[in-house]
Parts: sequence; C-alpha cells; structure tokens
Amino acid sequence: MNIIISNNRDKPIYEQIVSQIKNMIMSEELLAGDSLPSMRLLAKSIHVSVITVQRAYEELQRDGFIETEIGRGTYVLARNKEFYKEQQQKRIEEYMQLAIEAAKENAMPLEKLIKILKILYLEE
Repeated sequence: MNIIISNNRDKPIYEQIVSQIKNMIMSEELLAGDSLPSMRLLAKSIHVSVITVQRAYEELQRDGFIETEIGRGTYVLARNKEFYKEQQQKRIEEYMQLAIEAAKENAMPLEKLIKILKILYLEE
C-alpha cells in the first residue's frame, strides 16, 4: 500500500490517509478482506505519529470502509460499491448546494457558476 503524505497541503494528514485509502477501496486496489498495515507499521512507513494513523483508521471504520478485530487486525469490509458512490454523491451535492446559495446571495448568473465549476474541475 502506497500512501503519499504532503505537508504542503491544506488538508490534515489524517484526512490525506483516509482519502487515499478510500480511493484504493473504490478503485478496487484494495478488495474486501484485504489486510491493512497495523497502525504502528503504517505510521512508521509514512513517517507520522501512530495517533494520526489511529484517527484515520477510526474515521474509515466509522464510515464503514474497514474493521479492526483483535487477533485478526484491520481489514477492508465487504460493502456494496454503489453505497460508497451514493455517499460521495450526497457529499458533493451538499457542497454544491452551499456554492449555489453563495452564488444566489451574490446575484451570480448560473452561466458564471457553471464556468467556475468547469475551471475548478479541469484544474486538478
């Protein structure tokens, strides 16, 4: 498992870990039942504190991506891929709703909002 941490990003380190592991699960690089490294091993390999990895694993577990069992370790849960996609779409819709409200408050035309969205989408 290859996780790359950037100290130059606005995103906290634990969120970078969560995001990358979720992406690995969604892209099927990690499959249901696959083991994840122990918190200590992952922390050592990416040069962060165990507490940071623990926070990331707790969030992944809370979101239903992984499970930790004593004696078995941490592994990817078997979940419906569509469930994950729906969750992500819901999150995107919430962010877009905030953007739409801000645009309306500032009398921004829909065409300009769409143009900004296209620029931001193609930027990455």
